[in-house]
Amino acid sequence: MLHLSAAVDQPSAYDASSYLTLARLAERGGLDFVTLEDSFALPGPDALAVLARLAPATSRIGLVPTVTTTHTEPFHVQAAVATLDWVSRGRAGWRIDVSSTEGEARLFGRRQAAPADALWQEAGEVADVAAKLWDSWEDDAEIRDVPTGRFIDRDKLHHVDFRGTSFSVKGPSIVPRPPQGHPVRVVDATDGPARRTAARYADVALVRAASAQQAAAARDQLRSMAADLGRHPDQLRVLAGLLVDLGDGEHAAEPGHGGGGPRQTPQGPLYRGGPVDLAELIATWHGEGIVDGFHLTPVEPLRDLERLVNGTVALLQHRGLFRTFYPGSSLREHLGLARPANQYATTGER
Repeated sequence: MLHLSAAVDQPSAYDASSYLTLARLAERGGLDFVTLEDSFALPGPDALAVLARLAPATSRIGLVPTVTTTHTEPFHVQAAVATLDWVSRGRAGWRIDVSSTEGEARLFGRRQAAPADALWQEAGEVADVAAKLWDSWEDDAEIRDVPTGRFIDRDKLHHVDFRGTSFSVKGPSIVPRPPQGHPVRVVDATDGPARRTAARYADVALVRAASAQQAAAARDQLRSMAADLGRHPDQLRVLAGLLVDLGDGEHAAEPGHGGGGPRQTPQGPLYRGGPVDLAELIATWHGEGIVDGFHLTPVEPLRDLERLVNGTVALLQHRGLFRTFYPGSSLREHLGLARPANQYATTGER
């Protein structure tokens, strides 16, 4: 199954309607999910809040905001992501990131900037405790028994009692278990320090690769690391991350682009050409088992996403390589990922 997703980032855009236009366009193309970047280092609206606004105005597309695990409270982060899953009826994801600069640290004044290795270790611990807190309510913990006045079966709430290197959480969560069990966790695993965290905790790993060889090597390493950590490699989807500039319309791609592959730039791997050559690149990399799909960031958001959906995606659908409708309603169903069992209910812990 080919998986496609897109970024809806728009610098200096604060009007929710512009984000909604892009999300609905991606949904019309059947894309698995959209992402919205966020950072304490750059001005802009809160990504999770924007996508929560888009949730009731969309029906199938997955919604994946970036939420940093640095300088934030893990308990609050997991509750916010769980709430997004509820308001979107099971379409939430969470792009896990870290905040590494001294400027970001000064915004909070609690600690200094830390090395990437330490930050990604902490991010893994936050991902771990988030899953425990999502499971701290069993699926049938809410009984809503009006005659007796009992809202919750207290035996089906669980303390997680988690202690990490920089925080501790007792639990349980204040939000019932999300519709997906665990909202989908996404990690950009391009850089080394993030790769181990992705292999252990991510459902989707993004890899910015300028060649098929780089992408294949990253996917093989991630799957191997996942297996070494006790996961089945098929539980992890690896998507190639590309900037796409479709301003050339149907003209031939520039040398080094299109059928020849992306070109490395200071902003990341860039494809510049037409929708037809992009479709060929996607079909080739996926058909050869190099990646499970692509995460595409339009250079010109509206123009390039329109050409992606109306051109590239339509061609892939015509060739039978990409779905023409959503077979399910949740992001996990889009990605072919099972709903996780509740770790406390299955072990019988009380």
